[in-house]
Parts: sequence; C-alpha cells; structure tokens
Amino acid sequence: MTATGLAFQVLVYAAAAAAEIGGCFAIWAVLRNGAPKPWLLVGVCLLVIFAWLLTLIPSASAGRAFAAYGGIYIVASIGAMWFLERTMPDVWDISGGLVCLAGAALILFAPRTA
Repeated sequence: MTATGLAFQVLVYAAAAAAEIGGCFAIWAVLRNGAPKPWLLVGVCLLVIFAWLLTLIPSASAGRAFAAYGGIYIVASIGAMWFLERTMPDVWDISGGLVCLAGAALILFAPRTA
C-alpha cells in the first residue's frame, strides 16, 4: 500500500468515526439528555454520512472494512469521551484502545493472496 493510499484510509476512517460518534451522540442527547428533537435529524444525517464513508474504503469485503473500522471506532470513542464528556481515559481505556488499533492494523495490512 502506498503512503497516499494509507493516508486516504486513515482520513476516511477518522471522518467515519467522527460522523458515527456525532450521530450517535446527537441521538443520545435527545433521548437521554432532553436535547431539542431536531437533533434527531442531525444524528440520522451523520449516520448516513458515516455509512457512505465506509463504502470509500478500498476493500473487496465489506466485513473486513467494517471489522477494521471497529478498532478505529473504539479509540475514537475513548477520545470523544475525553473531549466531549470531560472524562479522562484511564490506563485500561488506553491499553484496550492500543490492542484494538493493533487488531485493526492486522486486518487492514495483512498480506493477502486474494
């Protein structure tokens, strides 16, 4: 994989994580925190953008693209917890996130014959 290809995937996965976390958080805010109902529409739109972004990942298998994204999502969620909810990640959050990133890297970058 070229550096450009890697940069593209990182950018797409980061944007997908931002869209999914934003969409889910908007819906959470309405249903759990009493935010105004129009935020539901914002949440749904962000979730549609998230799904579209994952289709841009160059993979022959949707399952592989989604599985690799799972590790990225976990780390992004920990970051969102820290940034949005002002809850500092502990050593277990960080350690678990690193394990998930390692798993995502194995899925994305393993040498494949087909």
